[in-house]
Amino acid sequence: MTTTRYFLGIDAGGSHCRARIADATGRVIGSGATGPANARVGMEQLRATLDAAIAQAAAQAGLDADDLRQMSAGMGIAGISRPGVREALAALDWSFASVAYVTDAVIANLGAHRGADGAILILGTGSIAQLRINGTDVAIGGYGFPISDEGSGAALGLSAVRHALRALDGRSQRTPLSLAVSDRFGHAIPQAIAWMDRATPRDYAALAPLVMDHAEAGDAIARSIVEDAAAHVERFIETIFERGAPSCVLMGGLAPRLRPWLRARTVAQLGEAQGDALDGALLLAGLETAA
Repeated sequence: MTTTRYFLGIDAGGSHCRARIADATGRVIGSGATGPANARVGMEQLRATLDAAIAQAAAQAGLDADDLRQMSAGMGIAGISRPGVREALAALDWSFASVAYVTDAVIANLGAHRGADGAILILGTGSIAQLRINGTDVAIGGYGFPISDEGSGAALGLSAVRHALRALDGRSQRTPLSLAVSDRFGHAIPQAIAWMDRATPRDYAALAPLVMDHAEAGDAIARSIVEDAAAHVERFIETIFERGAPSCVLMGGLAPRLRPWLRARTVAQLGEAQGDALDGALLLAGLETAA
């Protein structure tokens, strides 16, 4: 029977992959970071990215192959809900004593509440709410841009591009925001269309800071875009509590900038994260002292 001496946590997302190794006391002894590890990159590339992050963490911890056989792993991987991904992951041959897989949102929620019931609302390039109620994990939203991801950076950017095109057409008022966005395309609709043909959610989300800057400066259209995003966030939070979650934490790069646009009574309901996604991954791996 193999005794677990070490614990590995993995946070594999669309922009980066992070690894953290802790000993049985919870002391972090190694970490690693590599590039994108969303399941959409394909299983071969995903495995290579995971291996690189794990190798970095193991080297920093001074662990060898025998040590890895005494390690339990918990991995949160973006895109794991796509058809066939869980089966492909289950077929991977690891040397660990055990390995558990969930979505990256699940480990973020586990870390935020130290494994207890609660919820998070992630506002980044996309948006998703992750809940744990009576020990059961449930997701709300997060179906993908542009169908879903309300209140996200990508949604703000899409609204800004729509406004800029309407302003160029003369169908809406030109504002500092529309001029700033259309300036990126030389104020030429064909260039804007060419950009949209290849734009990713991250490309749209890159416009979100611009929208927030102009909203905070009083641009009427920018304010309406942000107020609409805030209304979606409010509804997310209402639904989280309606579903029975005892607490909610806002997370993601856009969260600090959208928070001031929420009603005071909504903000009063929000809590603070007690740990990060890698703390959650270590909890998933079985480390009771994580976070």
